[in-house]
Amino acid sequence: MAKFSTILIHEGKQLDKANNAIFPTITTASSFIQQNVDINGEYSYSRIKNPTRYAYETLLADIEKGIYATATASGVAATLLVLNLLPKNSHIIAMRGVYGGTYRIFEKLIKETSGHKVDYIDLNNLQLVKEHLHNNTRLIWIESPTNPLLELVDIGKICQLAKENNILTCVDNTFATAWNQKPLVLGADIVMLSSSKYIGGHSDLIGGAVITNQSTIADKIDVLKTTIGAIASPFDAYLALRGLKTLDLRMTRQCANALAIAEFLNNHRNIKNIYYPGLPDNPQYSICQTQMKTGGAVVTININGNRENVKNIIDKLQYFVLAESLGGVESMVNHSATMSHSAMTEEERVKMGIYDTTLRLSVGIEDIDDLLNDLEQALNF
Repeated sequence: MAKFSTILIHEGKQLDKANNAIFPTITTASSFIQQNVDINGEYSYSRIKNPTRYAYETLLADIEKGIYATATASGVAATLLVLNLLPKNSHIIAMRGVYGGTYRIFEKLIKETSGHKVDYIDLNNLQLVKEHLHNNTRLIWIESPTNPLLELVDIGKICQLAKENNILTCVDNTFATAWNQKPLVLGADIVMLSSSKYIGGHSDLIGGAVITNQSTIADKIDVLKTTIGAIASPFDAYLALRGLKTLDLRMTRQCANALAIAEFLNNHRNIKNIYYPGLPDNPQYSICQTQMKTGGAVVTININGNRENVKNIIDKLQYFVLAESLGGVESMVNHSATMSHSAMTEEERVKMGIYDTTLRLSVGIEDIDDLLNDLEQALNF
C-alpha cells in the first residue's frame, strides 16, 4: 500500500487520456459532444461532471479513504450540501465552538428555511449527548479541531454512539486534513472541508468538498450536487489539485513550526491562555495522540492585555500577516472577534471563550527562527 505522499502524486483518476499530459489539463467546456442519443459519453455537462474536477475529486476521495468526493464552490457550500440530506424539522447536535460561518448557517439560515433545531454541546461528554438525543435527531456535526480554540472530539466514540442510534455523522476536517486524521476510518459517515485552507495551501482559491465511504450516501450527495449546482470551477479544481501535490511537505513543515511556536508561547509572560492540542499539558493531549498525527498547524492564544495591546501586536508583526482564512504557506494572524466569528454577538463569543484578546495564529512554512523572533518582538509590551 502506497504511503500518503506517494498517493498525493499518483492516485486518483488523474490520467489525461487525450494527450498523456503529466498533469491534468484545465477543461473549461460546459458541454461535451455525444455520439448518439443512445450512446452516452463519460462527460455530458460540466455541472454534472468535469474532467478537471473529477481528477481532483478522485484524489480527495483516495486520501480520505472514501469512495466518493464532490468539490464545491466553497466550504460553506459543502456544509449546505450535507445539510440538504436531512428532512425538514430535523434535530442536529453540533460540537460547541463551531466555526462562525457554520454557526451562521445553523442559526441564521436553516432554522428559518428548514425548521432544523441545533444543540451545541461538548461531544466528548457522551452522557450529555445521549440526553440530547431526540426522535428527530438526524445528524451529529463534528468539528475537530474547532476554530479557533482547537477543541478536539473523540471521533471514534461519538461516531459509534451515532451508529447505535442510526444518526448521520459529518466531520469538518478542515483544520486537520487527511494528512493529520482520517474521520472516515474512525467511523464518520461524511467528511466536509474547506479546500481554501490547507488543501489548496496557497491562499489563491475558494472551495470546499464533501467525501463519503458509503455508496448510498454518495448517490444522494451526487444527485444533490447536480441539483443544487454549487460546484467548484475547473480553475479552482486545478489549483486545489496542484496544491494537494505538496500537502505532505507543507503540513510536515507547518505542524513542526506550530509545535515550536506553541512550546515557545506556553510560558510567555504576556500570554494568558494558549490552545494547542499537541502540548502535553493540554487537557485533550491524549485524544490528539490517539487520532491525530500532530497537534496541527494552528496555535491560538489569549494575551494578557486589552484590545489596544492586540492592535499594537498586530502592527508590530512582520511575518504574520493579518488576514481572513488560514492554511496558506504564509503565516497569518486572525482576530477572531472581528473576523472569523464576527457573525456572533459578543455574548455568544464570550460564551464560547472567544474574547477581544483572542488571536489565532496560522503557522506557515517560513524559517522557524524568523517566526519566533517576530512573535517575541511583537509580544514585548
